[in-house]
Amino acid sequence: MVKSVLMVCTGNSCRSVMAEGLLKKWLKEHNCANIKVASAGIATIPGMMASSNAVEVMKREHVDVSNHRAQVVSGQLIKEYDIILCMEPIHSQTVKEFLPEAAPKTHLLVEYAYEGDAEKPKNLWITDPIGKPKEVYESVLMTLKDAIERVGKKICG
Repeated sequence: MVKSVLMVCTGNSCRSVMAEGLLKKWLKEHNCANIKVASAGIATIPGMMASSNAVEVMKREHVDVSNHRAQVVSGQLIKEYDIILCMEPIHSQTVKEFLPEAAPKTHLLVEYAYEGDAEKPKNLWITDPIGKPKEVYESVLMTLKDAIERVGKKICG
């Protein structure tokens, strides 16, 4: 049974923050709030805030990520979580380099969400919106919402 999920991206200021917030909201709404959810980045500055566009698009989802502070992926952090969900292959490769035994629990978020589904998207990466217009953040949000709902159903079942 899954008791904890770690979302991983590059800077821990956009994608993983949004995914963390969405999954926490989904789990709370479906009475599975006992599952721990966090996020981290493979190349971030500890304590960095979520990007302003991430904060803004998440507000519309009634998810407040304005108090988020970035943390760096570490072997210790990886050990603490049952599932590691990454936005791009470089993120999962980095996790596995930190802790090779984490390979079985490390997945691309979209691939994990659509596992066994014939309707799996062709692109399994979540686009990095940093430095791009708000419309890119909104597109990332739509991709994340669908994937997170599927993840929630898998781990809360």
